[in-house]
Amino acid sequence: MSLIARMRPLRLIALGLAVLPLMGLANAADAEPRDGWPSKVRAVYRVDFNGFDIGTFEFNADISGRNFTLTGNAQLSALLGAFKWRGATRSSGLIAANGPRPGGYTFDFAGPGKSGAIKMAFTGDSVSSLTHDPVAPPEAGTVPIKDHHLKQVLDPLSAIMALSRNTSDNPCDRRLAVFDGKQRFDLALSFSRQEPISETRPSGQPGVAFVCRVRYLPIAGHRMTDSTRNLSESSGIELSLRPVPSANLFIPHQITIPTGAGPATLTSLRVDIVTTRNEQIALSH
Repeated sequence: MSLIARMRPLRLIALGLAVLPLMGLANAADAEPRDGWPSKVRAVYRVDFNGFDIGTFEFNADISGRNFTLTGNAQLSALLGAFKWRGATRSSGLIAANGPRPGGYTFDFAGPGKSGAIKMAFTGDSVSSLTHDPVAPPEAGTVPIKDHHLKQVLDPLSAIMALSRNTSDNPCDRRLAVFDGKQRFDLALSFSRQEPISETRPSGQPGVAFVCRVRYLPIAGHRMTDSTRNLSESSGIELSLRPVPSANLFIPHQITIPTGAGPATLTSLRVDIVTTRNEQIALSH
């Protein structure tokens, strides 16, 4: 298996995690936004593959009233620089009563021998247009995407935003529907345990994380290759969520994905939050 193939689960989980139930989202035009969304969030993660530091992933959220703009940037490098991959993602939309309602999404990427872009537009809670550059026909054996697969879905970045809000004492008891422009999949979370979190500088926030087991459930747009089958059958994918009560958020702290070549992990290095009251919260690990 190539290094690129081994790292696909990492991109899938890093950009695709979202665990807000999508049934019954209110119409953004008729609903009031929920109080307490921070005005800004910046989160930086270290990416490790089989014990080696191979890059970073940065997530930014800017929220003003009903409007949100999200960006995600990944920079990966391995094999002494022989393998380099970068991805730049952007999502914007409105906040409905129960979470984000995306309006547009773009993903630009460049890697060894391959670069391109994906653009999506949404109407209501459904994908209304989709373009790929360059245009490529589906590979043989790809499960076809039907119109009903593109209803009541989130793009990967608005999904990360949705992940951060929960009114339950158990943030792991959730399932979501995600479409990243190529694959339609569900992520099903269940509670595993709690574990302590250490900080390099005290933040005043609880030093504990909820660890969730994550099941990747491919729906359409995928080929049932060995890597897809192994990922869908894996019981070792974990996501830890750190509560930040002062901002009414859960922050993804660490993601672990086992692969045949060793574990891939994203670990939070620093999170900076500006609340609606202009209070600043810094989490350093």
